[in-house]
Amino acid sequence: MDRAQRPSRLLTRIGQWLVYALFRCVEGVLAAMPMRVVWHLGRLLGTLVYPLAGRYRRLVHQNLRIAFEGEKSDAERGVIARRHFKSLFANFFCGLKMPLMDEKSLLKHLTCEGIEELEAAIKRDNRPLVNLVMHASCWEVLTQIPSAYVRGHKPGAIYQAIRNPFLNDLVLRRRQKLGYVLFDRARGFTEPMKFIRAGGQVGVLVDQHAGDHGLWCPFFGRLSSTTTIAALMAMRTNAAVVPMMIYDNGPAQWRLVAAPAVKSDEAEVTAEGLTNAINVAVEQLIRRQPESWFWVHNRWKTPKPNFLLPQYRRGIHLPVGMEPAKLKPFELLIRSPNWLGDACMAFPMVRAIQKGRPDLKITILGEKKLEELWLAMPEVTRYIAKTSKEGPFAVAKKIKATGIVFDAAVLCTNSTRSTLELWLSGIPRLVGFRGSLRSKMLSQIIKEPKKKANEIEHHAHRYMRLAAGIGADVEQPGLWDAPAAELPNDGVIRIGVCAGAEYGPAKRWPMERFAEVVNSISSKHACIEWQLLGAPAEKEMGEKLSAMLQAPHKNLVGKTRLTELIAQLRRCKLLLTNDTGTMHLAAALGVPTVSIFGSTCPIATGPLGDRHIVIRHKQPCAPCFERECPLGHYDCLTKVTPTEVALAVEKAVEL
Repeated sequence: MDRAQRPSRLLTRIGQWLVYALFRCVEGVLAAMPMRVVWHLGRLLGTLVYPLAGRYRRLVHQNLRIAFEGEKSDAERGVIARRHFKSLFANFFCGLKMPLMDEKSLLKHLTCEGIEELEAAIKRDNRPLVNLVMHASCWEVLTQIPSAYVRGHKPGAIYQAIRNPFLNDLVLRRRQKLGYVLFDRARGFTEPMKFIRAGGQVGVLVDQHAGDHGLWCPFFGRLSSTTTIAALMAMRTNAAVVPMMIYDNGPAQWRLVAAPAVKSDEAEVTAEGLTNAINVAVEQLIRRQPESWFWVHNRWKTPKPNFLLPQYRRGIHLPVGMEPAKLKPFELLIRSPNWLGDACMAFPMVRAIQKGRPDLKITILGEKKLEELWLAMPEVTRYIAKTSKEGPFAVAKKIKATGIVFDAAVLCTNSTRSTLELWLSGIPRLVGFRGSLRSKMLSQIIKEPKKKANEIEHHAHRYMRLAAGIGADVEQPGLWDAPAAELPNDGVIRIGVCAGAEYGPAKRWPMERFAEVVNSISSKHACIEWQLLGAPAEKEMGEKLSAMLQAPHKNLVGKTRLTELIAQLRRCKLLLTNDTGTMHLAAALGVPTVSIFGSTCPIATGPLGDRHIVIRHKQPCAPCFERECPLGHYDCLTKVTPTEVALAVEKAVEL
């Protein structure tokens, strides 16, 4: 050991010994008190701690809401929470006193239920036992009174070492004194299984969050990571799986319940099916006296970083006959980009996220103008509309007013203001890219890759990295291309034309050139009907373009709501367009496009997929991303000829 580390280790050992000494002093005080006095003292302390518990009180209420929302009112859950704190502290102090009492004295405080049935089953089946142990009431009863439930087996227990070596040695000595064979969890489960096969009886804790190594299955209807250890041990040793539960039964009195052995509902017993059945049995036992269970444990913990589940080794398993729609939802809020085109480029990300877990419900928060767009997407459950005039507090209030308790939020936007809106709403997990001030509010920052000089990343791929950062499978098929639109079977070829661009003149190919393309193609193909599309502010532009056309057409510029625009685009075989939000909308709907790019960059914002043709005459100054050409001649646009555009349209439509 390095000499510099010796003083630090010595101080640590002194601190651990002082904690041990304090613990023994508390035990000495409790040893002098009758058990009923200790019980009442604990309940009094629990009553006093409840309003001061802060984070733990909120966790209890959160867990109770997950378990009983729709079954019990807020007031009923509040009563359970207060009773839980009383029970928790009373049983904690009684548990400290129990190791100081002999087993005969402790039996006076215990009533047993189901032990005779358990004993009869043991004699009939002649099988070893795996006891399912839960954190309920004074679970120390199970360690201090083995004679209450051990019948014909040698008792064993799997333990997790306490970091304080003095306390750890004390606990181990006391367990061994009572006849337990102890197995350190850190050393694996081979020895406990040998012990079970030899006729032993081992208790396994089964009601805690199992982290990344657990099986995701329902518990009170909500997906939760659950240990498969009990199921695997039972299957490999042919042991019966018997739940053991402790309940409060009056002042300093407890009731030990041995429930019937757990059996899987599946025709062929699997670890996944048996684990699901264990969760069902545990839930039923908790429901009999909910205030006794350990609600201060984060049983439905949202894992970090991946709260989407495809990457977890054991995956998801639902009980036989349970549809995903019956699961209690994991509520996710996604902050939409503010522009139509950017929102459309976020569609693949949303598809990837939605496929990430079967219980997911997606709510989109964004500008009012985008509401119809997002609600047309089947992956989206609901929309919260805001305006640019609303401040962060007003938006946060609007989120809370929905009554939805969001588990997490993903931000496609980069601003501090949009992050503040969600932070003020109290959503516990905020995910986004790093920013200046916003980084302090984000609970999960998605790292951006190092880019080479002048390297450009498409917006859609950037959004997709948000999905990958929370665990989505971004390589699965069907994320990037929407299904091709089903066209009307009436013999008419409809081609949309979007000649505007709200961004500015540097995105607008000259209107007369659009007219030349339309007139040229229609002079050769009479079966085409052109649909002029655009934003309300471009209504005058639409009228001018309409006046230039000698071809059959409908002027719908500025005359359609977003849902109507979507409907019109779905009737089109192609969209001829500038770099606009309508271009991205068409691509998102599966409509092929011929897109003309000027000051902007198709590598960053072009439509993705094989259905689309991009026409661009790159100039030395491009992409400049300016709204108006700084040089005044717009060469990036004017060098695009009507002839090449007309040929591209004819090729795309197969004329």
